[in-house]
Amino acid sequence: MTGTSSSSSSTTTISKDLPSDYVSAVKGFFADVGIHASLPQNSFSKDFYSDLIRDLLKVDNVLRGRVSCIFSVSPALGNYFNGLHGGAVGAIAERVSIACARTVVAGDKELFLGELSISYLSAATLNEVLVVEAAVARSGRNLTVVASEFRIKKTRKLVYTSRATIYHMPPAKL
Repeated sequence: MTGTSSSSSSTTTISKDLPSDYVSAVKGFFADVGIHASLPQNSFSKDFYSDLIRDLLKVDNVLRGRVSCIFSVSPALGNYFNGLHGGAVGAIAERVSIACARTVVAGDKELFLGELSISYLSAATLNEVLVVEAAVARSGRNLTVVASEFRIKKTRKLVYTSRATIYHMPPAKL
């Protein structure tokens, strides 16, 4: 069974053996989370989402192999359930991990994120203040691995963890 989506340039394919109540539930979920809503005009500006993270993330402590930051969950980064959006968690984890790696990688080597895994253990609600602590797990000539923990500042409750593999450029000659 094929149906047309709200976008005139694409179609939605739905399996024939999928019960109609399941299809209705999926459509309802997407409608509830605003999948068809228009983005505000300012969201099309260059690096809009990075600017949101940059303005809210405050550096607390920098040591060799360790970085600590404070972050307040603003409504602009909230999700449908009034918690910190998972994409924002990923953006923060990337920023803090690269900053942490920078404390052990010598010279002007370019760093880029190769892999990021995140465990969403609980939720950080709107206006909650989080402490993000990152530490280098290991570092070599071509890559650095950084582990991060996101905790609620007031209770120290662990809400997210991440592990990032960061590559150093240029790579070593083989």
